[in-house]
Amino acid sequence: MNNKILRPPYNDFSTWIHEVFPDRKVQKISVDAGFTCPNRDGTLGRGGCTYCDNRTFNPDYCRERRTIAEQLEAGKRFFGKKYPEMKYLAYFQAYTNTYATMDELRRKYEEALSVPDVVGLVIGTRPDCMPDELLDYLSHLSVFVLVEYGIESTDDRTLCRINRGHTYAQTADAIRRTAERRLPVGGHVILGLPGETRENLIEQAERLSELPLSVLKIHQLQLIRGTRMAEEYARHPEDFYLFGLDDYINTVIDYLEHLNPDFIIERFVSQSPPELLIAPDWGLKNYQFTARLLRRMNERGTWQGRLLTK
Repeated sequence: MNNKILRPPYNDFSTWIHEVFPDRKVQKISVDAGFTCPNRDGTLGRGGCTYCDNRTFNPDYCRERRTIAEQLEAGKRFFGKKYPEMKYLAYFQAYTNTYATMDELRRKYEEALSVPDVVGLVIGTRPDCMPDELLDYLSHLSVFVLVEYGIESTDDRTLCRINRGHTYAQTADAIRRTAERRLPVGGHVILGLPGETRENLIEQAERLSELPLSVLKIHQLQLIRGTRMAEEYARHPEDFYLFGLDDYINTVIDYLEHLNPDFIIERFVSQSPPELLIAPDWGLKNYQFTARLLRRMNERGTWQGRLLTK
């Protein structure tokens, strides 16, 4: 019998985070700390990434102007109703959360860590906004710190088309420099960006597998009202391939088969508010999608990394 078939089909985030915090439940609380991005403020460009609207992932308690501590306390009240003993990770999520002076960054992170029951940080950022000085500071904090980079694609042509303002070489460099300091490194990618084929995505999975990533988020492309990409889609819908549900499930499995089996997979889909979402709309919650994915993986008898060639 092939023992590999008996292993879990992919490394899931909930198991990993329980191993990191074996004696407590932890929950991320999103924080909008008032940052911007270098491709929004004119440093690299204007308008931001063509697909991006931060309203799609900012919860209600982030939308009013509140201090970092106030946002975290509001999040604690929301999540603590079910689990009063819960501990929390402050998730600096909106825009580029390392894009400021060191003094300002220290102040914001330390405000979050001063909130009772906050036991760590998750910091979302761009790979071109991570100086060594900041990595050194983060590596010496006595709490859990996960640095999460927006990778989106490994193809520089795609990165240019979606106005990311950085190259894949910068992504690889930032991930390596972060891992060298023994910080867990997260990343997220978008499947279905215009111009990328299934073959391109398989190449992407193989290429990412060479990096010292800890955690990966996989998202489907979503068209969001008011974004530049939505305008592009209205003008040239032929440039876009929007996944159907079954097609996306099979594409994710193909992707996983070529992905480093040590990577922790945090999620497979993103959910945007229905009033903002143009397409695709599958009508599924994250856990419902994951259940279908697992069923299909079992039907195919496959697992993460099965076809990885490097």
